[in-house]
Amino acid sequence: MCGITGTIDPGRDGGALEAYVRTMADTLVHRGPDDSGVWVDPYSGVGLGHRRLAIVDLSPLGHQPMASASGRYLVAFNGEIYNFRALRDELSAMGHAFSGGSDTEVLLAAVEAWGVAGAVPRFTGMFAIALWDREARRLYLARDRMGEKPLYYGWVGDVFLFGSELKSLRAHPGWRGRVDRGVLAAYLRHNYVPAPYSIYHGVLKLMPGTVVSIDPECRELPDPVPFWDVRGVAEDGHLAPFEGTDAEAADRLEELLREVLRDQMLADVPLGAFLSGGLDSSTVTALMQAESERPVKTFTIGFEEAGFDEAPHARAVARHLGTEHTELYVTPTQARDVIPALPGLYDEPFADVSQIPTFLLARMAREHVTVALSGDGGDELFYGYSRYGITTDVYGKLMRLPGWLRHLGAATIRMAPPARWNALLGWAAGGLAGYGRASLGDKLHAAAGLLANATQEAVYRRLVSHWDMPEQAALDATERPSVLTDRDRWAKLPGLPERMMFWDQLSYLPDDILVKVDRATMGVSLEGREPFLDHRVVAFSWSLPRHMKERDGVSKWLLRQVLYRHVPRELVERPKMGFGVPIGEWLKGPLKGWAEALLAPDRLRDEGYFDVAVVRGKWDQHLSGERDWQNHLWDVLMFQAWLEAQ
Repeated sequence: MCGITGTIDPGRDGGALEAYVRTMADTLVHRGPDDSGVWVDPYSGVGLGHRRLAIVDLSPLGHQPMASASGRYLVAFNGEIYNFRALRDELSAMGHAFSGGSDTEVLLAAVEAWGVAGAVPRFTGMFAIALWDREARRLYLARDRMGEKPLYYGWVGDVFLFGSELKSLRAHPGWRGRVDRGVLAAYLRHNYVPAPYSIYHGVLKLMPGTVVSIDPECRELPDPVPFWDVRGVAEDGHLAPFEGTDAEAADRLEELLREVLRDQMLADVPLGAFLSGGLDSSTVTALMQAESERPVKTFTIGFEEAGFDEAPHARAVARHLGTEHTELYVTPTQARDVIPALPGLYDEPFADVSQIPTFLLARMAREHVTVALSGDGGDELFYGYSRYGITTDVYGKLMRLPGWLRHLGAATIRMAPPARWNALLGWAAGGLAGYGRASLGDKLHAAAGLLANATQEAVYRRLVSHWDMPEQAALDATERPSVLTDRDRWAKLPGLPERMMFWDQLSYLPDDILVKVDRATMGVSLEGREPFLDHRVVAFSWSLPRHMKERDGVSKWLLRQVLYRHVPRELVERPKMGFGVPIGEWLKGPLKGWAEALLAPDRLRDEGYFDVAVVRGKWDQHLSGERDWQNHLWDVLMFQAWLEAQ
């Protein structure tokens, strides 16, 4: 796992070009503390920079940027190609000789043998690749299928820049960054910046599963070319569904996950797993332990606050499996102390509050291992989120009501503020205590928004939105379109649950979950691996009929059948807790001064990104307890903190 960066800076002399690229690479030292390298070609103006976290082949033979055997190709590569040994055997049979044991050398040999278009689809793994073809004078950028590894790129004036994180682009002296207000509005809706956008105008994220070819002589960015896409896999799975029995499906899923884990457990450094005690991480850990001859190292963190502590569940699973378990109970002060580091860690506005415990978990694990596997992706692949069932149920019930009655119901709910509904319906609060963390009044107001929406897509979009009308808060902004608004990107799938899983795999998973994990782990020089996101597992999940994912109201049905073979169901059968912190209460207490400074009216007015009245209105209502606006406010605060750090 590493950090990559570079430039096409025509006309720059070799010394200056090398110095610039080295400075860019050094901003990524946290992603690769073990080694650094720079390669430049003054004639073409191309420079590649690399920071190395040594995982496979720890010797100098893994140094990057690396040249191919013929010298035609130079590469800076971030990630892991898990099937590199099989590719190496195939290439050796074709006559290729290898001097080291790294997957980078195999990557280059594959490109020499099959070309970029032929080689990249053969790679199984997570990767962001920058490859310079000296003969064709083209820079190729490639990103893995599910978007596990990040890659930003774009022309800034006459200079082309790319990198694993935006901070490496900003380190170039030619950098000129301007906030894209339309992207700011999209960020307020989603709590993350959706691809292909970055927060900066003209700088993009490379879409997962694509390759883009950059011509140094052309200032227009070409469209990336897909080598794999979730849409095609989802549609193929629907057209050719799995036709075996339940037992056969469980056998196939376990066999496939074990095959993936055998690849992903290969490392020349200590390796472990994140374990929350939930279904996904418990499945990964159980199968890792089944494949291991020694106790797997597992890690979890706990919180003293009621409703946020998963450590006892993880401890029970670890004890049953016999892992070497480490847990850390985090105090509220320790968690809050992470907040000042978030803008630099995430490097663009990012407001998933579980970023805090994820970072704490990664930091603790890094004291013991260099690689950690996790269960991310299980929810999106196997019908894990409650919103899938809620949206389907709500939409079905709404469609039984005439439109005028839905709008009347919404208007009636909005006539009273949430605090008033809480007072009127306090008798019902006890029965809903376990259903989420928002107040009953806030839930009713959210329901009012759903009543006013008529289509399946609109209901879903409303459920996953923080700011439902972000342009009211973001000044001079027209919200950028996303996968939830662009019908041309939608897969042809039979039902609403399938479409929701598809939308999540195309947006929420790569742009929120995987960003969170990548920045948290790489921020402490820890490599995170995601077994569920192997493209073979993704394809198999799409071939499964819905009743194998959700049955009789039970989510992740098939995944549970695999897990129950290794862990008693009573250890993992519990309501989904999530991975959060009580940020709403902290904003009223210990974080109040920090937030007030970032939301000061004069400051908001001078910066000119937000409507002062809208933001301050929500802040005042939150402090008074009239409304719970923690998600909306955290979105604004994370942007403000990021802006301050620039």
